[in-house]
Amino acid sequence: MRAPEMAPLLSARGLRLAFGGVKAADGIDLDVLPGEFLAIIGPNGAGKTTFINMTTGYLKPQGGSIAYQGQSILGLKPRAIVRRGIGRSFQLPQLFTEHTVLENATLAIAARAGLWSPWRRLLRPEWQEEAEALLERFGLLGVAHARADALNEGARKLADIAMAAALEPRLLLMDEPTSGVAAAEKMKVVETLVRVLRETGVTAVFVEHDMDVVARFADRVAVWSQGRIAALGPPAEVLADPRVRREVIGIETHA
Repeated sequence: MRAPEMAPLLSARGLRLAFGGVKAADGIDLDVLPGEFLAIIGPNGAGKTTFINMTTGYLKPQGGSIAYQGQSILGLKPRAIVRRGIGRSFQLPQLFTEHTVLENATLAIAARAGLWSPWRRLLRPEWQEEAEALLERFGLLGVAHARADALNEGARKLADIAMAAALEPRLLLMDEPTSGVAAAEKMKVVETLVRVLRETGVTAVFVEHDMDVVARFADRVAVWSQGRIAALGPPAEVLADPRVRREVIGIETHA
């Protein structure tokens, strides 16, 4: 007997969006499966970030549909999408740089609780305890009392993703989580975030340019090209494709 197919956590169908004559999304069909780590790769301008922005409510597609857990999320504002269980991190970390790492984490927890306002005391004991536990999981407890602008890029990336994780998403979309991180730090940063997300049962989609990171950590790889998905499958299969190697990775292949 054939095993039943897993229902997708996120399902995009026929997504279309153009900026002038540039097609950033030209009929995107993609399912994200529960528990997977899906890497999105492709040249600059291929539409990778556009897809994340459409999924998280920052851009509205001109055509197509996006469903999360079987329900449409088209037209919802970013905050409403976060409340549904979809989080994101940005290419440039979105931290309050004048505040400590612990204060940043506590702000995220307060926002999740819907209780944050300038007139409330943010460092409640229960929020601070949760923030410290969160930072410990991400290996950031040692810099909890450092200002965010004093961190190196690897720690800044982890702190940014930790803030997204504080909102308790079921699906997390990350735009270039290793961008700007020193080569010597990249694997350690990704190892940490993958470990934490897997431990907490978070499904992840991440845009990435480092093929070593993709090969090591992705369950599947989707290749973006001119607003379309040119290839989709396991890393070993996709990264060995001559067209992907030539057009995305930049390696010429010869017969």
